[in-house]
Amino acid sequence: MSPLFDSKNLIEQIRHNCSISDCRYAGSFSVCGLALRLRDLYKWEKGLEPWVEEDSSVLLEWIGKKEDEWGELEEQEFAGISVARKTYDPFDVEGLNAIVAPHGLFYGAGYVQGLKPSFLLADLLEARQVEGLPVYVLGREHARDLLTVPALSQGNSILMRKESARIFLWNLIFFLKKSSREALQFALETYGILDHQPQALKENFARICEDEVEDYIYHEVGELKDTDFDREVWRDLIAAFPYTVIEFFVRALKDILADTNDFGKLRYIIQQRKEASLALYAAFLDGLRGMLFPELAEAFTAFKETRQWQPVQEARLSGYRAARERAELVTEIYRIGKKKEDRDWIAKEIEKTVLGPLGLLK
Repeated sequence: MSPLFDSKNLIEQIRHNCSISDCRYAGSFSVCGLALRLRDLYKWEKGLEPWVEEDSSVLLEWIGKKEDEWGELEEQEFAGISVARKTYDPFDVEGLNAIVAPHGLFYGAGYVQGLKPSFLLADLLEARQVEGLPVYVLGREHARDLLTVPALSQGNSILMRKESARIFLWNLIFFLKKSSREALQFALETYGILDHQPQALKENFARICEDEVEDYIYHEVGELKDTDFDREVWRDLIAAFPYTVIEFFVRALKDILADTNDFGKLRYIIQQRKEASLALYAAFLDGLRGMLFPELAEAFTAFKETRQWQPVQEARLSGYRAARERAELVTEIYRIGKKKEDRDWIAKEIEKTVLGPLGLLK
C-alpha cells in the first residue's frame, strides 16, 4: 500500500460526512423509521449478524451517544475528502474512485430518498457489465450512513451492496405481514428449507442472499433502462414534494416500471424460472407497490397451483402497461404545471386525478 494512502484516515473522513448527513436528516423520519435505521446502523457498526438483537438498554445507550455526536455536528458542512495529498469534493466519486480503486475499495456518494446525501466506502468484490451497464459488487462496508438498501444506482452505474442486502432481506422477513407468510414459506421450501424453525433459516440465509443478488441488480437495470417515466421529471417531482404522498407514490411507480419492463427484475425472474425469487417478490410486494401492481398477487396464487409461468408473464405485462399509463399522466400534469409555474396546481391535480382514485388520500 502506498505510504500516501491512509485507509484509516479516509474511513474516518467519510464516516464524519455520513454522520453530518444523518444528523441533518434524522428529523425527516418517523420515530419508528429512525429507530429501525439506527438499529441497522448499530448492527453494522458492531459487526452483528442481521438476526442478533441486543438488549434494549444497550441499544438505547448507543443511540443516546449517537444523538450526542449528532448534536455536535448540527452546524457543520460536509468536509472535503483528503487522500494522497489532495482534497476532493465529497461528491466527486470519479476522482475519489481513481484513488481508492487500486486499493480494492469503492466510494459511493449521491442523493437518496428525500434528497438525503448518502456516502459509502466498501470493499470492491467484482466489477462487470449487465445489459451494457457497469455493475460494482461491494462487500464489507467501512463507512456508511442510515441508508440500508441492497442496491442503488450512481449515475449510470449500479452498486450492489451485499452486506446491506443481508440486513435488508432479514428485515423484510422479520417484519413480514401475516398475509405474506404463505408466499415466504413457499420460497423457503423451494430452497429445500422444510424446517419451520428460525435456526434453519439462519443456516441457509447466506445461500438465499447470494441467490437474490442478480434480482437486486436487475431491479436497478430496469430503473436505469426505463424510458416511460422521464428521469428528470421524476427527480423534479421528488425534489418538489419531499416526504409527501406524491414522493412515495412516484418512487413506488418507478419501482413497478423498473421491475416489469423488458429489462427488469420480474422479467429476469421469469426468464430464469426462479420460483423462490418469484415467491419472495410476491411476499414483499406490499404497501403502495402492491396497490399499483395487484395482478402479481393473483398470478402467484395461480402459479402455486400450476407452476405455469405464462400467467406471471401476463401479469408482468399488464402491470407494466398500467404503470406506464400512470407515469404518462403524472408527467403530463407536471409539464403543464411547470408551464404555469404553479407547483400547488401540480400537487392538487396529481392528488385529484391519480392519487384520489387509488384511495391514497384517505
